[in-house]
Amino acid sequence: MAGIRSIWIPLLLITTALAGHGQTTAPTASADELAGLWKAKRWFGPFARGPLVLERTGETYTAEMMGRRLPVRLGEGELSFDLPNAQGSFRGRLQEEGVILGQWYPPNARGMGFKYVSPVRLKPEGPDRWSGEVVPFEDTFTFYLMLQKRPDGSLGALVRNPERDYGAQFGAERLTRDGKIVKLLGRRAGQVEERELASGTYDAESEVITLTFPSRGGTYDFRRDDEQSDFYPRGKTPERYVYHPPPAVDDGWPTGTLDEVDIDRPAIERFIQKILEAPIDSPISPEIHAILIARHGKLVLEEYFHGENREKLHETRSAAKSLTATLIGAAIQAGAPLDLATPVYRAMNGGSFPPDLEPRKRAMTLEHLLTMSSGYFCDDTNMDAPGNEERMLDQTDEPDYYRFMLKVPMASEPGEKSVYCSGNPNLALGMLSRATGESAMATFDRVLGVPMKIRRYGWLLDPAGNPFGGGSVQLLPRDFLKLGQLMLDGGTWQGRRILSHDFVARASAPLYHLRGIYYGYLWWSIDLPYKDRAVHAFFAAGAGGQTVLVIPDLDLLVATLAGNYSSGKTTINTSQNLPPRYILPAVREPGDDRNAPVIPREDYVTPYGPSSESGPVTAARSSSLAGWERISRISP
Repeated sequence: MAGIRSIWIPLLLITTALAGHGQTTAPTASADELAGLWKAKRWFGPFARGPLVLERTGETYTAEMMGRRLPVRLGEGELSFDLPNAQGSFRGRLQEEGVILGQWYPPNARGMGFKYVSPVRLKPEGPDRWSGEVVPFEDTFTFYLMLQKRPDGSLGALVRNPERDYGAQFGAERLTRDGKIVKLLGRRAGQVEERELASGTYDAESEVITLTFPSRGGTYDFRRDDEQSDFYPRGKTPERYVYHPPPAVDDGWPTGTLDEVDIDRPAIERFIQKILEAPIDSPISPEIHAILIARHGKLVLEEYFHGENREKLHETRSAAKSLTATLIGAAIQAGAPLDLATPVYRAMNGGSFPPDLEPRKRAMTLEHLLTMSSGYFCDDTNMDAPGNEERMLDQTDEPDYYRFMLKVPMASEPGEKSVYCSGNPNLALGMLSRATGESAMATFDRVLGVPMKIRRYGWLLDPAGNPFGGGSVQLLPRDFLKLGQLMLDGGTWQGRRILSHDFVARASAPLYHLRGIYYGYLWWSIDLPYKDRAVHAFFAAGAGGQTVLVIPDLDLLVATLAGNYSSGKTTINTSQNLPPRYILPAVREPGDDRNAPVIPREDYVTPYGPSSESGPVTAARSSSLAGWERISRISP
């Protein structure tokens, strides 16, 4: 779930930075000189960006971008062109309403290491001309290095990395200096012997520490950072937090105040203040990036930390699995030739089953993929499983992850049990592409992006160029929260039907036991404490603290975004303990005493954990089915 990463950071990349055991010399009077906070940030592009104009002359299209005029290919209704020198490419389709919806494919990223596709919308400027803006996903990588003098005179080192939480994996413990030479030393989890993690130089005249991280783009120059650094939630000594309602912008969200929706403002102010004052003294200290709250259809709280903001895309990790389910449900509602009973191998083989296909694979359906009950031997927690996510991502024999998954052997009958496997939702997205004959991103733009005003994203591709449905789509925080409002409103967004009521009910229902919690169509299900009773909730969840929590009984949504990608324990504390501890106690119902004190449930711990149960849920086995019954009565 949230503790399992949705996309890869191969361990071999990290180990390339380990330069050996390297015994070090004692520090040479450098601790005082180097102590303090340092920052290094690199921008790797992409460089191609800016205005794009498409023109049509008869049956011929041309594109103008980056000072060049380029021929546009037209094939099976798709318009496409490539910039020279592999700077990027465009693919799009003319829609009935006259706009061209497309995607921009940048070069492979260097810092992040992955390719993220972004949407492009070209508006008509007459009968034969369209224009828009190419805004590619930014490939940046940041390191913070906190150096503190220890009692023994050595220099303790803490490394934080907001993009990938590389610092938590790195295990840095101290920095040594011998003249101009500096070395970063430490131990990764499970290691006993200290190792050299990176080496470089210190230029005393310019006050620059230079360290090399081969797997993260090479050399980074560290310069001193001040007390307003984004290393801290909002500076080292933040001012007392005072609530301000979110502004109304052109993104479809009605906004309001906490008071208007009966949420205790002082209690929320104390909660946000607690975040601002949280210490950052270890690689796994909670790093909350955003908290958003919506109630009664209004966005009423929107707070950002560590330099994040409403205009910056954020990693969603495995929470994007819920986006995959939502997209498939929306495509079915829009008329895609696909349904929950569609056999997987027939859809992926052009409408007929492959010859000599074993019976269990013949019986596998789209619904089995959406509930993680396909039967594949692909448990992400079992490194011996041939379909394990790590094994899929680390292998190079099959760059097409849809084809990779189709070859994975079976371990059980489809529908018999649910096993967490990122290959399942990814293959489900592949079924959507095969059924529609277009990229899943093009379908997303049409059935979700345009009606819900989701205008920016970064969609991860596999090495073969297929959209990855197993996680790590980058979204704007307010757009991330929209997924919950769509589900809360029974499949409608501002009165427009996008998902069927039945799909929402089953997607959010506790259909299977999985890891000691309940699972529907790639949405998790749980009961949470509220006053003197439990309320049913369902949620999208991803590693690092990415969550959209939906509580129908309270007409409430909570979204968290965070950066603890490498710590499952911190993930749960951030995304699934904070709402019941601090937010739910502040939520009032009609008849509540507005003067009653709000008491946080600071000792609350999510009740689920390791479990041997993994099969279908029956009414006799699940008290949470009562919660599903409430969800299934959402107004159509």
